[in-house]
Amino acid sequence: MAINNSYDEAEVVQAIAKALETFYGTLIEKIDTLDIKKVIKRKNPYLYRAKAMESASEIVESVLSAFVTSSEETIFGNCFFEPIAIAVSGGNKALAEGIDLMIQDDDSNTIYAIAVKSGPSVFNADSKKRQEQNFMAGAKARYEAYIGYCYGKKKDSGRGKPKMYQELAGKQFWAELTGDEEFYIKIIHFMGTMPEQYVASYKESYNKAANRLIREFSNSFCKEDGAIDWEKLVEFNSGD
Repeated sequence: MAINNSYDEAEVVQAIAKALETFYGTLIEKIDTLDIKKVIKRKNPYLYRAKAMESASEIVESVLSAFVTSSEETIFGNCFFEPIAIAVSGGNKALAEGIDLMIQDDDSNTIYAIAVKSGPSVFNADSKKRQEQNFMAGAKARYEAYIGYCYGKKKDSGRGKPKMYQELAGKQFWAELTGDEEFYIKIIHFMGTMPEQYVASYKESYNKAANRLIREFSNSFCKEDGAIDWEKLVEFNSGD
């Protein structure tokens, strides 16, 4: 039996709109404030040379692209799925550590505690142990705990001790939360054309950041003719 058997589509669309606004706003802010020297300090200059990069623009494009790729998945996971889960379940944002969503079922006098995760690859053994401890700390009578992975599949390995929580992923998780076997597909349709309204401003910020970072990199690590000063770059990266 599903935790909730009805949801308001308008509330879901509103939650998605807010989540997309947060996602793009946060990503653009990170791009706008990216510090090329802080990034280069953590990068491998020998790799850039091994890849025969010859200009500031090549290195900056590599840095910026990698930064966006690593940042967008984290930002999206943090801001997108949880509001949707709250909207469709009729639950509330949980205050307990490690638990994202609490649902009170008055008919069965049951509390559902859910940790909402973006995908099934986010946990290792230690983090699962901490998650179980978080569930145990919040446990009450008639208490059911879930880790819900919002996309992908999750198979039970069959190893280890019985868990006090269930793990559900993708289609199975959303069906349990909403009573709708097709909800995992409907999320895409609910998004409609909303993402398109943010793409132009994102691309504008990306291009502005690229131009700014190329200037800053050139001023710090290039010779007067525009060639990369590899000695200076290595010294900055590896020196005191």
